[in-house]
Amino acid sequence: MLFWFVIAYWIISVAIGLYAGTRVRNTRDFAIAGRHLPFYVVTATVFATWFGAETVLGIPAIFLKEGMRGIVADPFGAAMCLILVGLFFAAPLYRMNLLTVGDFYRKRFGHGVETATTLAIVVSYLGWVGAQITALGLVFNVLSDGEISRTAGMWIGSSTILIYTLFGGMWAVAITDFLQMIIIVIGMLWIGGEVSSMAGGVGTVITHASDAGMFSFWPSMDIKEVLAFTAAWVTMMFGSIPQQDVFQRVQSSRTEKIAVWGAVLGGSLYFLFAFIPIFLAYSATLIDPKMVAELKDTDPQMILPRLVLDKAPLIAQIMFFGALLSAIKSCASATLLAPSVTFTENIIKPFAGGMSDRKLLLTMRSVTLIFTLLVTLYAVHSDASIFHMVENAYQITLVTAFVPMVAGIYWRRATNQGAALSIFMGFTLWMTILLAGPADPLIPAQFAGLIASIVGMVAGSLLPQAMHHDAGIHDHLRHGHLHHPAAQTHHVAEDHHGTHPHGNNKTRH
Repeated sequence: MLFWFVIAYWIISVAIGLYAGTRVRNTRDFAIAGRHLPFYVVTATVFATWFGAETVLGIPAIFLKEGMRGIVADPFGAAMCLILVGLFFAAPLYRMNLLTVGDFYRKRFGHGVETATTLAIVVSYLGWVGAQITALGLVFNVLSDGEISRTAGMWIGSSTILIYTLFGGMWAVAITDFLQMIIIVIGMLWIGGEVSSMAGGVGTVITHASDAGMFSFWPSMDIKEVLAFTAAWVTMMFGSIPQQDVFQRVQSSRTEKIAVWGAVLGGSLYFLFAFIPIFLAYSATLIDPKMVAELKDTDPQMILPRLVLDKAPLIAQIMFFGALLSAIKSCASATLLAPSVTFTENIIKPFAGGMSDRKLLLTMRSVTLIFTLLVTLYAVHSDASIFHMVENAYQITLVTAFVPMVAGIYWRRATNQGAALSIFMGFTLWMTILLAGPADPLIPAQFAGLIASIVGMVAGSLLPQAMHHDAGIHDHLRHGHLHHPAAQTHHVAEDHHGTHPHGNNKTRH
């Protein structure tokens, strides 16, 4: 009965996504829902996109093994990312009226930086989407009692999510996210009440965890531990900021105020609700310690599903797996759409020359199909845990895209040369340590890459410029005077060099 209920829910949600697709008439609808989303939908889609497989299955598994210190990246870093986006990035990016985050890098630093950052952003999604597809395979395998293999479950899950994402774009993602947020909240609270009663109450569980030292958060005063802790935190907190899925939620908002506070509230809700799966998983150590001991070192991601299936009544099972599937689907659909849109807009379109809006929309959908196939193959052949697949996804954007975005918005003297050197130095040092450095370096590779990226930006911007640059363009960006090409004529010099032909500080419209 549980299996068929899940199948029915799955079919209904796909149908809702397809219905939402009837609102897609052009690339703007497909990529950013025509900038029509109200506050409650923006909040819901921010929350639901981030409340994914790693939140329900990955974070609790790490918490059981490493305690609070082990989950500094997520939910602490992840929630702070969304809040920082709302407070410091949403307004200036929203005023620019762009289609993708790659458009920002082109307008500020030129096509070379646009291409490099876009490729980094697209690659980063392999880990995040792969984690959701891996979780789908696990869920279908569990619910079918092994009749559906994990690999088959991955293909079934990714193909069905592809259907409504392919046709509905951001409209489908937003509407299904809103419904799925409701299911996630109700489901998590319901199963929380059920498990709490089995474990002897919330206070009993918290006291037990505290006595076991699970709430120790800060690292010891050892330089290596401090650096590792900081690196894990900033990887998610900063590396997730220059991401297309975050940018889409900002740009899809009806107003600038909605863009700002939708991100802040969505991030705050994510942080609060992320602790419910942690509470559920730790409750299992009191309810069924033998099961936890068996799975803790072999497959800790299975502890929570196993607890629900073995101990909870049918209605609680339905609520839990409904919430779990909602979390996975909302995250997977958003993260399939985001890289496909930015790759089409910022990589294919410049090389293809003039493209009609209809052809661009068809290309976006084709790229979405191809990306889904690639990321499913990646998930099938990856042996990383869900949590680490997500955590590692943001290292490349941390060392390449974060510093140019911050400097591009907030530092007037940041130049094309500085951005290019920032990307080169950050990426090169990160890859060098990963490929040729020690297995356990004193400074984690992504943290060293971040430092190198900052040095590259500062040095490249302050040294004599080998690349032309118009500092005055910064003022346009800060005040939102540059718009997407669909809204006005391209600035030829800016598109090719990010500069006025003569390199002066005059502004042009």
